[in-house]
Amino acid sequence: MRTKEKLILFAANANKRKGACLLSRTEGDSFVLQEEVSIAISPFLFVKELNPIAGMQEGVKMEPASDSNLSVPLRRTERPLQLGLFRNSEEEKTIVETKDTIPLHWKKVTEREWNDWRWQLRHRITTLDQLREIIQLTPEEIEGIKHSKGRLALAVTPYFVSLMDPVNPNCPIRRQAIPRVEELHLSKSDMVDPCGEDKDSPVPGLVHRYPDRVLLLITDQCAVYCRYCTRRRLVGSTERSITEGNFEEVLKYLKKNRKVRDVLLSGGDPLLLENERLEEILSRLRAIPHIELLRIGTRVPVSLPQRITPGLVKMLKKYHPLMMSIHFTHPKEITDAVKRACNDLADGGIPLGSQTVLLKGINDKAPIMKKLLHELLKIRVRPYYIYQCDLATGTEHFRTSVAAGIQIIEKLRGHTTGYAIPTFVVDAPGGGGKIPVEPNYLVSREKGKMVLRNYEGKVYEYPEPNIIEFKKARASGEEKVGTKKVMAQP
Repeated sequence: MRTKEKLILFAANANKRKGACLLSRTEGDSFVLQEEVSIAISPFLFVKELNPIAGMQEGVKMEPASDSNLSVPLRRTERPLQLGLFRNSEEEKTIVETKDTIPLHWKKVTEREWNDWRWQLRHRITTLDQLREIIQLTPEEIEGIKHSKGRLALAVTPYFVSLMDPVNPNCPIRRQAIPRVEELHLSKSDMVDPCGEDKDSPVPGLVHRYPDRVLLLITDQCAVYCRYCTRRRLVGSTERSITEGNFEEVLKYLKKNRKVRDVLLSGGDPLLLENERLEEILSRLRAIPHIELLRIGTRVPVSLPQRITPGLVKMLKKYHPLMMSIHFTHPKEITDAVKRACNDLADGGIPLGSQTVLLKGINDKAPIMKKLLHELLKIRVRPYYIYQCDLATGTEHFRTSVAAGIQIIEKLRGHTTGYAIPTFVVDAPGGGGKIPVEPNYLVSREKGKMVLRNYEGKVYEYPEPNIIEFKKARASGEEKVGTKKVMAQP
């Protein structure tokens, strides 16, 4: 057999990023698929120093480039990949590829599959038997899973399950995603629609509570169903996106209401829509002249970071100003994959903010919350809101006191950078909207002064301007100026 020659097949468009298939040619002009790579195509590109992938057979049909395989980082034994233009050795660069570890339970899964967001969605863990193979479940969890149907379904991506401690039921990732028997308990404070969204919905899928902004629910599907979800009455019921008919009704409403300048896309999770469908929604909203700002509320960068592909980011960039609020809960969620996803979004010019629900036994201690907020800043996500847990049905075991949230803010303010301090809010039950709740730094308000305290508990007085004396002085000054003008006339 002759020495193998390395070839690359690629799409003709040199200005776009495409998937390229690396082949080796052997005797008889048969080809063996060696590896798929994602590179910036040039008609003069050549590749050398690449190894064949073991186990691949001749005649393997190559899959065309798609949004999913473009996003897959190569993960194999570290070897240099040298790319050059015009065979100029001085311009050749060495690229060291990183390798992430696929959990043992999925050892038969290829690295390309693991990094494909569609594969992750198709292989979500949704049954008790599946979960038993991965995690040592407690009786409370087993009972909760058995009764989850008809309430809020169990569905967790393999990626998110891989972050769970398989033996510790108090693992913060595990507690968020695995049903427990406590969900069967109904508190007298529980509400089916705790934020009163249904009563503020003028057309299906749209919530209009505040004067200049609306909430648009475009899907009921999530990658992972959080057990404390405030919309558990809706999510997971059909796992479908908004119908064309309902979306047309939304557009008609928005065009008539010219005060609306801000649209927040939520669900479910908007980023689970295919790029084409999501772009259709964004483009038609952007075409309304008085819509100034588009926002996306999502948990996908945390529970399914593989979804943040170059194709998605490229599409989103076309609809600036566009902002994104990402649901983070615990520092353990910030993995290398999540860091890459957030950095890619930030590099696309998308301002990122975090929304965190305060959860008992998960993130209700100041050191844990501070760690989360610091880690968020490091990946260019600005802490935005901490929410008091809503009164959704079956979530009382997640709720802390409001005082616990105030205490966390007390231990943040003055003790860390202001950029790391979110606003703590209570979404008023029944539809009152977000109400900020902060420590009381105003000690008293007296005539002519304000008495304040700082983060150390020290008290200071701030003199208020004397409005009456100020008005008298200004009036007196105007009279003197008027007299001088009269005397100056000939």
